[in-house]
Amino acid sequence: MDLTLIQNLSLSYISSFALRCAVDLDISGRIQAYGRPMPLNELARSIPMPPEKDSMLGRLMTLLVHQGVFGQSEDGYQLTPASELLLTDGCNLGAYVRLFTQSQSMNDWNRLSEVFKDTGNCTLFEKTHDGKKAWEILKEMPSSGNRFNEAMASQSNSIMRGFVARCSNIFDGLNSLVDVGGGTGTAVKIIAEAFPGLKCTLFDLPHVVENALKSDSFDVIGGDMFEKIPPANAIFLKKVLHDWGDEDCVRILKKCKEALESSKNGGKVIVIDIVIDLENNDTKAVETSLLYDISMMSIHGSKERNKQEWHDIILGAGYSGYKIYPVQLGVNSVIEVYP
Repeated sequence: MDLTLIQNLSLSYISSFALRCAVDLDISGRIQAYGRPMPLNELARSIPMPPEKDSMLGRLMTLLVHQGVFGQSEDGYQLTPASELLLTDGCNLGAYVRLFTQSQSMNDWNRLSEVFKDTGNCTLFEKTHDGKKAWEILKEMPSSGNRFNEAMASQSNSIMRGFVARCSNIFDGLNSLVDVGGGTGTAVKIIAEAFPGLKCTLFDLPHVVENALKSDSFDVIGGDMFEKIPPANAIFLKKVLHDWGDEDCVRILKKCKEALESSKNGGKVIVIDIVIDLENNDTKAVETSLLYDISMMSIHGSKERNKQEWHDIILGAGYSGYKIYPVQLGVNSVIEVYP
């Protein structure tokens, strides 16, 4: 068993690139278009690919079926809830897969051990990008920024569909909401369309909101969350705080509190982020949250947080209390924070 574990972990990168291969070949889209379970030979001809490579495709699909990405019956391959997320006319999480399976990333991760030996606080990303932070690269290189925005939008789409459907009571009594760090507006558009009486605003850096979705359902404001956040009686932070260290998170939350107080109408901060729970019986969810933690450490020098760490930054920012909802959006939780 111990040998199997080490072998499995050593080869786990293959799973990432097998999934990337399925995305690049648009296997989900081809099965959807077929309209019924799709035999291997039909899938191969639709790609198209040389007949002598059909067996290669079959072996790839065997792995992906075993992992639950696709289903299989006697009649052929089928979509699962997981592979449906890869459809370009759905959540399009293929963009997310592509972001995290860039060839350069493999070379970067090979140098992780060097970071532990270095003096100073240089992250793995900074070490492999001439000392520049991730946000600088995204601003300086529009192609990278666009790829990142597309990936984050696809993730947002998946998370927000579940959030709006399962947590609608969170919006009771609200009349205005600002999505802070909302990227190009995928999340705020979903909220605005689900709750048309809610005045919604997208707020992010000016160069980010330049590419915001065109919609009459929400306003767009460019600015810096460390300086001032537009007033509203709800501030929305989805997958924002995990990008920052504790001190910066306290600063952001204090700015959110100022925005709530400026609205003069009570309110709350709504957070969607990971809450690490090592006692969770879902071992895959725990492992995924820990993988995210190493990713945040290596890219931004930040972290995913457990319940105590969330408690510390929320109360450290001067809030009176909070509630963690027992709803899981992937590996993300919902936290309602009260001023």
